[in-house]
Amino acid sequence: MNLYQVISRPLITEKSSFISTEEVNKVTFRVHVHANKDQIKKAVEKFFKVSVTEVWTMHYKGKPKRIGRNSGTSPRWKKAIISLKKGDKITLIEGV
Repeated sequence: MNLYQVISRPLITEKSSFISTEEVNKVTFRVHVHANKDQIKKAVEKFFKVSVTEVWTMHYKGKPKRIGRNSGTSPRWKKAIISLKKGDKITLIEGV
């Protein structure tokens, strides 16, 4: 898998905004379903020029959806929480 395919987008939620403070220093991303922790670490270090200390990953199953008589599921996805070295910072959105 190419490193450009590993990170999909940052997740900006109330909880992820709280953990991105100076004291906690963690960032949350939505990543490719088949990406492992080593690939996620290398991609973040390459793109953002920071040092990653730890990576946590979570899998989310697709929820059942229904439109009229057609039913299916939303796609499954994977979330990664990246812990950065003290002093490093990734600024995704200023003033949030």
